[in-house]
Amino acid sequence: MTRRQQGYRFRYDTIHRYRGVILIVSIPLLLIAFVLFVMPLGEDSVENYAITHRKFPSNMGSGRSYAVIFDAGSSGSRVHVYCFDRNLDLVPIGNDLEIFEQIKPGLSGYAANPRAAAESLLTLLDKAESVVPKELRTSTPVRVGATAGLRALEGDISDRILDSVRDLLKDRSNLRSDAQGVTVLDGMQEGAYQWVTINYLLGNLGKEYSETVGVVDLGGGSVQMAYAISDEAATKAPSTSQGEDVYVNKMYLRGRMYNLYVHSYLHYGLLAARAEILKVSGKSGSPCILAGYEGSYKYGGVELDASSTWSNMNECRQQAVKALQVNESTCSHMKCTFGGVWNGGGGDGQKNLFVASFFFDRAVEAGFIDRNEPVAKVSASDFEGAAKRACETKLQDAKSSYPNVEEANLPYLCMDLVYQYTLLVDGFAVDPGQKITLVKKVKYQNNFVEAAWPLGSAIEAVSSSR
Repeated sequence: MTRRQQGYRFRYDTIHRYRGVILIVSIPLLLIAFVLFVMPLGEDSVENYAITHRKFPSNMGSGRSYAVIFDAGSSGSRVHVYCFDRNLDLVPIGNDLEIFEQIKPGLSGYAANPRAAAESLLTLLDKAESVVPKELRTSTPVRVGATAGLRALEGDISDRILDSVRDLLKDRSNLRSDAQGVTVLDGMQEGAYQWVTINYLLGNLGKEYSETVGVVDLGGGSVQMAYAISDEAATKAPSTSQGEDVYVNKMYLRGRMYNLYVHSYLHYGLLAARAEILKVSGKSGSPCILAGYEGSYKYGGVELDASSTWSNMNECRQQAVKALQVNESTCSHMKCTFGGVWNGGGGDGQKNLFVASFFFDRAVEAGFIDRNEPVAKVSASDFEGAAKRACETKLQDAKSSYPNVEEANLPYLCMDLVYQYTLLVDGFAVDPGQKITLVKKVKYQNNFVEAAWPLGSAIEAVSSSR
């Protein structure tokens, strides 16, 4: 018998001799393993595991899931279609990581005809359904999030418009919709979704709060600021009145709990702010309107005089500061932004600031960033310089000087740029020389994805799908 055969024989005899002991020890271990395998996790454990690992149920067929999100803003309606894999990573739809289409005007432009408002979404709905595979349409969630435009409508007009949209989705779409999925987003939701979107695309979720970026999103009717703050800063958040949004919301994302400071300023989106500044001007003419314009400005059902024989940046800036209510005497907290609103305490989560939407658009139109680049590093002082040039331009020369500005926006170019500079420096206390990131799209897996709140909503919608 060889030495190897002797080794095998020895091990066999040992196992045979102690087979009873081995059996007694192994059976309990196997039973424990089986119980742990089949035992359901507690509610918190299930939620934490799902968020941390971001897996989908195994019965999802191809493992891919779609979401259709309508952004019904004050300046227009937009649809986003996303596709996710089992890990909730974006995967291409054809050649793109998202399908995006938009139309004008927004739902609030049909205040007198709710049915027409709903039907204005049909072309977008048809486009969205066409890219979702037929076998997945009934399981694909569709959401309609109306923002500041509908929030500003009086009475029950917004409710009637949303009811018409719900009827449209029920009667004309195969996508999975429910009444709660068609709603007016509150400012907290809009700001939180935008923060999630940008940090998701940058790959920041799950990291320390100091490694995330802060977000300022300037829409038409409202502006949102959102950024992660420390536990210590969160404990100092002032209480709010009943019915008002709280300042800090806890969000568990990629295995980490974040204290997310979010505040939405209704009436201080770019289009709404025009009205607020014109109210300061009164009927004597506005130094914020390009010289030579005679007309009026309509917003939220109110018509205001918008004529001007001159424009002056310094005088316009004074009116913008007054419209923002930048007055420390109204602040009852340790530190405020404007209008008596707590600023969140600042900190590392705000140091790297991304600003989106109309900030990006006006910068392109004013000519100080490249329209073909989806991301640009600028400073608030760039808006100041652009504002000075615009305010010195007469209306008759504006079209040739600013060929990328829509004709309807030309008279307000000085006002818009002055307001954006004032909002950053006086409203949010951004140093004029501090570098900020203007963002239209964010690079994600060698593609660029729209930096808009609907992606954050889609992540939530798909994660909760069963």
